[in-house]
Amino acid sequence: MSAAGQNGVRSANVFEEVASTQCFGGTQLTLAHDSAATGTRMRLSVYLPPTVKNEPLPVVFYLSGLTCTEENFTVKAGAQRMAAECGLIVVAPDTSPRGDGVANAPDYDLGQGAGFYVDAAVQPWAKHFRMYSYVTEELPALIAESFPVKPGALGICGHSMGGHGALTLALRHQELFKSVSAFAPIVAPSQVPWGRKAFTAYLGPDEKIWQQHDACHLLRSRSFSSQILVDQGDADPFLDEQLQTWRLIAVLKETGQSAKVRMQHGYDHSYHFIATFIDDHLRHHARILKAL
Repeated sequence: MSAAGQNGVRSANVFEEVASTQCFGGTQLTLAHDSAATGTRMRLSVYLPPTVKNEPLPVVFYLSGLTCTEENFTVKAGAQRMAAECGLIVVAPDTSPRGDGVANAPDYDLGQGAGFYVDAAVQPWAKHFRMYSYVTEELPALIAESFPVKPGALGICGHSMGGHGALTLALRHQELFKSVSAFAPIVAPSQVPWGRKAFTAYLGPDEKIWQQHDACHLLRSRSFSSQILVDQGDADPFLDEQLQTWRLIAVLKETGQSAKVRMQHGYDHSYHFIATFIDDHLRHHARILKAL
């Protein structure tokens, strides 16, 4: 990896540097590596704020939604300015394995670009579609090995399919993730078309297994240690059929989980929505992670 010292990278062997550019005094990297979890080449973006040269910093993982790669959030959300101000490393992986020999489907909501952050148990998906293990095991370990990460200070955030991933992975791995937030998450994937289609394909027909990847179901059996932040646009075209934020609000009231769910008037499902509120989410994570 070129300019490893300048970028704040300790290991030159884990990642291949695809691109590097200066941004708000820090460095925006695009990296690639051979994943043991997926058995494929994976790409991710990593933003390193300027203070990474001085001290170990908290990390926020950002999980993108359907059809996205590691690039969408990196170039459209405008997260780097606040990440630099707050002193947060921001890691945005791709949404699925890709490449020749990787199973795919003609529909945008299944296959490459639609990993749903689960470990598939049904072929042909099971061979490579292991995004759950990739995000909860492999990637955090590689980031900690390669960058000056504050021990125990990891947060997770996501949008749509990635919001589902952020909520469920945080609820299931509280030893790993200490803060969580989401934009327009699929809060009850076992109850809506996007989730039911993906879970049937990846996990099989047993809906009890699906419930372990459903935030509303998980919240009924466990709480999260810090406040959950969710933003949802009330002009989102997917709100009624696919996102159903009302289900999450009902569960939060039922369980008493500390959370802030904000219905944002006039906002849709786009990156314009994410860019408008990303600063609030990064401050949310910084407040929790820097207090650890």
